[in-house]
Amino acid sequence: MPDISKPSLNADDSLTKSSKSTEEVVVNKRLPVWVWIATVLVVVFDQFTKWVVLKTIPFGEVKPVLPFLSFTLTFNSGAAFSFLASSGGWQRYLFTVVAIVVSIWLVQELKKTSIALQQWGLLLILGGALGNLYDRIAYGHVVDFILVHWQSWSFSVFNIADSAISIGVALLIMAIILDKTPIEKS
Repeated sequence: MPDISKPSLNADDSLTKSSKSTEEVVVNKRLPVWVWIATVLVVVFDQFTKWVVLKTIPFGEVKPVLPFLSFTLTFNSGAAFSFLASSGGWQRYLFTVVAIVVSIWLVQELKKTSIALQQWGLLLILGGALGNLYDRIAYGHVVDFILVHWQSWSFSVFNIADSAISIGVALLIMAIILDKTPIEKS
């Protein structure tokens, strides 16, 4: 009687035919359709809001919405908070390449996790990165329009893509904090 507690070493046995490691199998798995739909919805909502603002608000004009919220059309050729915005144009290409590389990495990370909080965090970051990447390619800058302020204080003008990225990062931080998996010592 064969020993069923050990996998067979036969060439005909399906257990021995796969030479891929567990990591490779996980990385190559297909993402659920809902992940792609949610990512596309983030990009579409971001681009729709930017289109509306581009069509309805003149550059630099402030349109109050609430006592602490206004819409104002600005263009950001730099990174977050206009970092490197006045650097002569080379940063457009740098940030475009960085956004493409980060987006590819995010897709790979999405394939590795089945934890919902991580998936939502990663897809929000991916959707936001793709929304701003589109702006850089199409316009040479990112369209920003959301202005949060109080009396004489104001936050940097941002957009829906930036909001998605920020919420995604917050979800990833929450996932790390809530993770009870013990850290392996190498």
